[in-house]
Amino acid sequence: MPEKLRFAGDPRMIEVTNLTKQYVGRTAVNGLSFRVAPGEVVGFLGPNGAGKSTTMRILAGFLPATSGSAKVNGFDVFHQSIEARRSLGYMPENAPLYLDMRVKEYLHFRGALKGLSGRELRKRVGDVMEACALSDVRRKIIGNLSKGYRQRVALADAIINRPPLLLLDEPTNGLDPNQIRHVRDLLLTYKTRQTILLSTHILSEVEQTCDRVLLIHNGQLRADDTPRNLVKKLRVSSDLRMELKGGDDIAEELNKITGVRKVTERNSIEGWKRFTVRVEARTDIRTLISEVAMLKKWQIREIHRELPSLEDVFVELTANAV
Repeated sequence: MPEKLRFAGDPRMIEVTNLTKQYVGRTAVNGLSFRVAPGEVVGFLGPNGAGKSTTMRILAGFLPATSGSAKVNGFDVFHQSIEARRSLGYMPENAPLYLDMRVKEYLHFRGALKGLSGRELRKRVGDVMEACALSDVRRKIIGNLSKGYRQRVALADAIINRPPLLLLDEPTNGLDPNQIRHVRDLLLTYKTRQTILLSTHILSEVEQTCDRVLLIHNGQLRADDTPRNLVKKLRVSSDLRMELKGGDDIAEELNKITGVRKVTERNSIEGWKRFTVRVEARTDIRTLISEVAMLKKWQIREIHRELPSLEDVFVELTANAV
């Protein structure tokens, strides 16, 4: 088992205040502020160009900010850069690797750069190769590996010194479904030991992995809450899927019910008509449908409510994204 991590006295693992990054002709990050507590796993979401990668690069010490402040583990990333970088493991979206080195050789090299040596270095290299499913390719040249394997090498590099904070920018990019599941399970094992800021476009992974979601758009924070609460708070419509048997006017009568936005008839099975009914946000009309069915003498075989997902929230909050 890894040793218990030591955090600085500050109860905020990440603290970003009025952070702004301007390039010629555009503003990538615009007055962004947020906090992440030790031990949290936070999903960092937004459409392409929202400012996610720029913010991560600033936190990792790769980019200067135009204005504002950022702290990692209590250390200012601008004025205490070395201390801040020692507190984190960073995996960029397109991780730069030494393609002419072998996997095990590369991880030894990177671990040594991060202050590991001797028996501890050898143990950590073995641990991360096993954790990231790299043992079978440990002697292979990185340049000959698939993109998925290279992503795993980059992840192994980020965690080898067991930093208290992981910044992971699209860690599952290029992985197949089985590899994505493996990375998700790996992150869950680190969930109780490290703070993780995770940028990804796979929203189902965020719902299963993250305690909280930060959603940014045009460089500004649009939402900060748990995935469950985001879905509850926003006016996101839901769907009802149902199977009914009755007259030819079922769709017409369903459309008359208050709260129904759209009725779509799907294929019928053995006389049972199947419908998808889009319902206004925060509206449950199943009781009303049952009352209409009794009045019209329809038979009901199924009424199933599909709750909105984090993806629906994402689309609603970033609807004006280019």
